[in-house]
Amino acid sequence: MTPAMKLALIGEGIAKSQSPDLHRRLGRLVGIDTQYDLVDSLGVDGFDFPATVARLRHEGYRGTNVTFPFKEAAKNLADTLSDGVRRVGSSNTLIFENGKIHAENTDYSGFISAYRRQFADRPAGSVLLIGAGGVGRAVACALGALGVTELYLVEREQARGETLSRDLNAQGITTRTLTADEAESRMAQFDGVVNCTPVGHFNHPGCPIRTDRLNDRQWVFDAVYIPARTALLIAAEHQGAATLSGVDLFVFQGIDAFRFFAGHQATAADIDTQVGSVRDHYFEQLVVNSGTSAS
Repeated sequence: MTPAMKLALIGEGIAKSQSPDLHRRLGRLVGIDTQYDLVDSLGVDGFDFPATVARLRHEGYRGTNVTFPFKEAAKNLADTLSDGVRRVGSSNTLIFENGKIHAENTDYSGFISAYRRQFADRPAGSVLLIGAGGVGRAVACALGALGVTELYLVEREQARGETLSRDLNAQGITTRTLTADEAESRMAQFDGVVNCTPVGHFNHPGCPIRTDRLNDRQWVFDAVYIPARTALLIAAEHQGAATLSGVDLFVFQGIDAFRFFAGHQATAADIDTQVGSVRDHYFEQLVVNSGTSAS
């Protein structure tokens, strides 16, 4: 009997994560017995991230997902880095193979996959991005890969926004920072609008921007996915804009991670055939079961 593929998620406050459900579900669908464990650092004095990764490797895990606050530390433990990790500067997926650790960033690759599935070859154009934290950085770099022509950043913490702007310009992604007022006055001029702040989540209700100037020539993405249809996305739909839900990023970053973990155990075609049903399952679940959290 083939032993289960052992996976994990390391992070702080992850007790309600849906990642175990996602990876076990994918495993069942493609015929791979999958074990997925949570390693929660919340309330653990002196939690040692490198030692935890070493323990998982010793115990035969295939790899681990990594979330707040260990993504930068994860990159630093790796022997090899994907292009996404090098661009973003952090990793949310570590794969253990042949005595080495390989780092991927599936927030980066997952956004690209989600965008292309929803919008096909639609040009990203000029984009307003709100929030320059970890997810914002990954999405900004992904937009660079998607050919964004100009990126405009709004970030409440000015220094963080300026740092990301400088890093993106160094990668050849034309970027400048705007104040919230400047962004709202120019709202109709952007081809895309992206929210990478927590505003809109059940725990942070509201909308990150005024929406009365959105229009039907734009596309809008919200990284928040609890609820699946945020105030921003509802307003964007009302204005006729095309929308992309944070549910898609959650699902596609998970699917991309599963691809790396599964390796030769499942073909890309096997996994690709499950994408639509898996995405629909979580979209429905996160609309109906509004109290559920995920990482």
